[in-house]
Amino acid sequence: MAKNTQTYLECCLYFTANSLARVVARMADEEFGKLGMSTSHAFLLMLAADQPGISQKELAGHLNLAQSTVSRFADALVQRGFIEKKSSGKLVEIAATDKGREQLEGISDAWRALYERYSEILGEEKGKRLTKATYAAYQKLTSEH
Repeated sequence: MAKNTQTYLECCLYFTANSLARVVARMADEEFGKLGMSTSHAFLLMLAADQPGISQKELAGHLNLAQSTVSRFADALVQRGFIEKKSSGKLVEIAATDKGREQLEGISDAWRALYERYSEILGEEKGKRLTKATYAAYQKLTSEH
């Protein structure tokens, strides 16, 4: 790769953030694939278990996803018997079922395995600092709009 090309790729937050996200997403997909679940489905299920009756709108905000995407993910989890949806007018509330709560240990194991994978490569402290810095940047950039 030419030096100039490498320099502008290394200095671009958009490129580096997306490249990092793709690598970590592949790792996460491998770990959560063992459960037959996507990472986003796992997050939705964890939130539904932690906050029974959480609205789809709140889930969309927490997950930084469109409400239509959350609705589609929720429908998939309803079909698997992991969550239940209750509608009251426009408000749709979501809660984990007993079957869904049974998945939480496996989800926790997958998160731990993902953490161990990237910690082994990056170093545990560097991984923690990167996570903290990335989240802080996300918070700052989203609060600026």
